Amino acid sequence: MMKLRVQLQCKNLHEYLRELSPDLLDRLYNHPATCLAVYRELPSLAKNYVMRMLFLDQPLPKAAVALWVKKDSQKHHDECVSVLSGLRLWHSQQLQGGLQGYILNPVFKDNLRIALLGGGRAWADEGSTLGPDRHARDIESLDRYAMERWEVILHFMVGSPSAAVSQDLAQLLVQAGLMKSETGEAPYITSAGFQFLLLDTASQLWYFTLQYLKTAQSRGMDLVEILSFLFQLSFSTLGRDYSVEGMSESLLTFLQHLREFGLVFQRKRKSRRYYPTRLAITLAAGVTTSPVSSYSKLAPTPGAGDAGFIVVETNYRIYAYTNSELQIALVALFSEMLYRFPNVVVAQVTRESVQQAIANGITAQQIIHFLRTRAHPVILKQTPVLPPTITDQIRLWELERDRLQFTEGWQL
Repeated sequence: MMKLRVQLQCKNLHEYLRELSPDLLDRLYNHPATCLAVYRELPSLAKNYVMRMLFLDQPLPKAAVALWVKKDSQKHHDECVSVLSGLRLWHSQQLQGGLQGYILNPVFKDNLRIALLGGGRAWADEGSTLGPDRHARDIESLDRYAMERWEVILHFMVGSPSAAVSQDLAQLLVQAGLMKSETGEAPYITSAGFQFLLLDTASQLWYFTLQYLKTAQSRGMDLVEILSFLFQLSFSTLGRDYSVEGMSESLLTFLQHLREFGLVFQRKRKSRRYYPTRLAITLAAGVTTSPVSSYSKLAPTPGAGDAGFIVVETNYRIYAYTNSELQIALVALFSEMLYRFPNVVVAQVTRESVQQAIANGITAQQIIHFLRTRAHPVILKQTPVLPPTITDQIRLWELERDRLQFTEGWQL
């Protein structure tokens, strides 16, 4: 039978929140940081609606709200109504005379006011209450630490012998479908895991976070508590330390997981302060319009030194100007390695290597996307960036393999 190709699926922030129960959402909106983060990711027109109603205590007739946009913008109005209703940011309410109106969710409204105007309790205790940190970390070292920790996970996925992760993290990779584990054997990468490796760092991190949240309650964690903490981190100041005082045991456990993912720096497990990294601060920024499947960057991420390092020639040769073991392993997913020098690796794109990658779940479009987005700056000056003969041939090899699988399946 023809093998179905697994495609990586990921919900954006609003899609994820809309699937939560009304009780969970209302509990989330009890936190000003959450309300501000959700508001920040709304479409611009929906933001306008929220701000117009933020200081109104009476519901507005639906007909009056519809007049806020021109007739030719009715589609955008309907989309905003769907988003605001799905997130329970406003409710329908019957007015006198039988008319229907909208009113903002009172919990969301009160806490968004606090977030925008000030007041309420501090979202996090700054580490300055503990006194100066003798082991303070600057922004550069935090960026380096974050990417080193995250790349350990990626190295573990590609089977690097030197990469080791905790048993808890290895289990999470299996539960997320990125790796598979047979009895008595080390976990190995799945087709979804291959696709995951071709994503940019921000998309990888957001997808991975969603998988973690799915398992939070089974770990005995309070989903609302850890989501609220994630949103608080997104408003932290890079390079500033924060205190762990007042954190529950569940949050302290979550903090250790974030430490392993590279989202926070904590010098020791029992340290009374932590530093959010850039990965944590940019995690919830831009995810509404950038689902994983689009392969677009959610936010700037550190460690992008190898962002442009590939040259592809018409003879199917790939020249990868990098010393990164991870980047070399990624290139090897769909090509044959020929030579390796101190600062460059030479590989060959072949029919066999591409079709083997496709058998592992990578699509032709993902290979092309990888080569294009990591093209050397010199190559970016030419149009097109990749030789059409190469991109066309990669697509043809995919069609050839699909056609062969279909024929074999039909014969069976």
